[in-house]
Amino acid sequence: MSVKELNKDMLLAFYEQLWRIRLFEGQVQRLAARGEVPGFPHLSTGQEAVAVGVCAHLREDDYLFSGHRAHGHVLAKGSDPYAVFAEIIGRQDGVCRGRGGSMHLVDVAHGVLGATGVVAGNVSLAAGAAWAAQVRGESRLAVVFFGDGATGAGVFHETLNLASLWQLPLLLVCENNGMAEFTSREEHSNVAKVSAFAVPYDIPAQTIDGNDVLAVYEAAREAIEAIRASGAPRLLECMTYRMAGHYVGDAQHYRSKEELAAMKQKDPIDRLRRHLVKQGVSDNELEAVAARVKTELDAVVDRARRAPRPDPATVLEDVYSTAFAMAQRA
Repeated sequence: MSVKELNKDMLLAFYEQLWRIRLFEGQVQRLAARGEVPGFPHLSTGQEAVAVGVCAHLREDDYLFSGHRAHGHVLAKGSDPYAVFAEIIGRQDGVCRGRGGSMHLVDVAHGVLGATGVVAGNVSLAAGAAWAAQVRGESRLAVVFFGDGATGAGVFHETLNLASLWQLPLLLVCENNGMAEFTSREEHSNVAKVSAFAVPYDIPAQTIDGNDVLAVYEAAREAIEAIRASGAPRLLECMTYRMAGHYVGDAQHYRSKEELAAMKQKDPIDRLRRHLVKQGVSDNELEAVAARVKTELDAVVDRARRAPRPDPATVLEDVYSTAFAMAQRA
């Protein structure tokens, strides 16, 4: 379905999902500041349109891989917000039984084969999943989200080469927020557009406005339809902006107040809100959406905080698959 065919209810569903990711991560930030979240969670504030626009076209059995900024991708793919939040704060009810945490989310039931804290560490894994689908003759595809900093890793280029050579059903989505941790793209690469890296590997690529959920939706639709039809890879570069720090607690001294203020004008939620108002949606309707999501997530967080932590006696469970463990004993 193209953007022109989206009705009011569908657009409001996008708006709700954007708010769900934004407010979910707001809760993560709040609890992290209170010391209730292990480690240093990485937020996608300002980048939510990429997750929502791309995942709108994915089936439940499609594979998804992400990096250290994965909360939005996992939620947009369909994972239960309660199970994801419980995981982030280390509770038994989490998607990984409290063992993975913020940067290592896995939800096989929804096709989320994993997030990783290793920059570019997910790209080749996604190619492997795409290869498996190809070998099995399945119609599913794999999508991998990564930042522009990942393009400096050799494995990124190796994966592009193999994806092109073997014509894998793989969608590579670069969330180009212009920063690799604390370093601007201009300081770590002479290649202004990540989409240029796809050219020598003969992979069709497109650079789009990643802060416009409708632009992302339409570009992702075209790319995913092409992958399903041909089985060949595509790359989408989504130009966006990380409104939060690299991690919770990052003071962002490397950015000016003027820069942050200017980019807030491109907030993906505000942009969709303005579009909806032009389509005749009232302010009351839009405020009700945000209020409903807030109530939902308040309940999620309260329930997750009351959930039990993993029993230390189970620490060695789920370390290996049953098949692997049996093979080791043989």
